[in-house]
Amino acid sequence: MSETPGFRHIGERSRYDAGFFQLVAGTFVAPDGFSFERTIVRHPGAVSIAALSADDASVVAVRQYRAAVDKHLLELPAGKRDKVDEPPLLCAQRELIEETGFLAEKWTKLGTFYNSPGFSDEETIVYLAEDLSQTDRATEGIEEKYMTVENIDLGDCNKLIDAGELTDAKTIIALSFVKKYLAEVKGRVF
Repeated sequence: MSETPGFRHIGERSRYDAGFFQLVAGTFVAPDGFSFERTIVRHPGAVSIAALSADDASVVAVRQYRAAVDKHLLELPAGKRDKVDEPPLLCAQRELIEETGFLAEKWTKLGTFYNSPGFSDEETIVYLAEDLSQTDRATEGIEEKYMTVENIDLGDCNKLIDAGELTDAKTIIALSFVKKYLAEVKGRVF
């Protein structure tokens, strides 16, 4: 498991199982032989979707209540990879429909990142969805029932971050992937 020379992952024991994530105590050995434990959240991973407008100027976003911070946040559509054996792309396609009511003809994987590697192995895969068409939303859960669908103008990203309107890390990271992709592939700079 460990890719760092000299560090070894010895094992782990379960401390709590919350269904879609587990809390474990991992035992490791450092390069100097010192044995230590870390509490780790084992997570199935997630997807984040940047659904791009036809003119490449904006992406579809949602504003939803997040109980952990007791606020409504502006975010890109996203979701946990909590359905057993569901490929990440199918998860992304399902989440886009559930949260926004959009289908996409073209899908591109833009990149991956670890959300909080200091305590969790959660990895998010970012997809670009293009050639959108509207369908019925298929909301799941109380938060999705009350979320609103909005747009983020790609030229306004920095202003939204500076104003504290855009604070969700996965959205900020995904938008940087989108802007890089548009610059490299389509010559579009924001």
